[in-house]
Amino acid sequence: MRHEEVSIQTRDGQCPTHILAPDEPGSRPAVLFFMDALAMRPTLIEMAGRLAEAGYLVLVPDMFYRFGPYAPLDPREVLAGDFRATIGPMIATSNNALAASDTQALLDYLDTRGDVAGPDVGTVGFCMGGRISLFVAGTVPGRIAAAASFHAGHLATDDPSSPHRLAAQIRGEIYVAGADRDHGYPPEMAQRLDDALTQAGVAHRCEIYPGAAHGWMVPDFPVYDPIAAEQGWTELFALFARNLTGNPISVR
Repeated sequence: MRHEEVSIQTRDGQCPTHILAPDEPGSRPAVLFFMDALAMRPTLIEMAGRLAEAGYLVLVPDMFYRFGPYAPLDPREVLAGDFRATIGPMIATSNNALAASDTQALLDYLDTRGDVAGPDVGTVGFCMGGRISLFVAGTVPGRIAAAASFHAGHLATDDPSSPHRLAAQIRGEIYVAGADRDHGYPPEMAQRLDDALTQAGVAHRCEIYPGAAHGWMVPDFPVYDPIAAEQGWTELFALFARNLTGNPISVR
């Protein structure tokens, strides 16, 4: 697997970005991998690497680049303490609108590469990144062919930037996986999102993983659930296989 580190120019500065791709030469479908709120760290690169090993070119941008340099965080340590004090200032440097602007820069960068198969791009995000994944599916619909969101909150709220408000603009297929132990994504919100996507005619599936807690997909989270995580990976690979151009090496 190839691993590059590049700095991509955005409207607000330079965004450090990891790029992972198969060793074999050739063009690959591109995937934008949006991190969770615990910031850039090795576990996210490992997760993105699993997508790359399956045949995709994966970009992992540091959505907290506006915050400035920081050391990798240990989720178990952060979540055991006052996590809002630790990550709150970092989260405050990004929002849905800024993420959409950054996504356009990432797409512009992809268009300069010769190893990307076609314009169709997939997105996937976890926690905060899951909300971003859905939001950008509605802000750059001509490019996002498939978008997945895992254990994200605030997906259908009264906020003007709530992702569900963009349902009518979404053109790609959507997969949303929520946890049944997640106060940020209660049943009424899940229903509101599902209704918005249905009414807009968006190809989608929204489901709740029984027994799972917020963060179950991420291996360095204390609530990581390997069995539920494998179900999530299976759904993600199937989503991308249905919608992205090119010929991924394998699905695992």
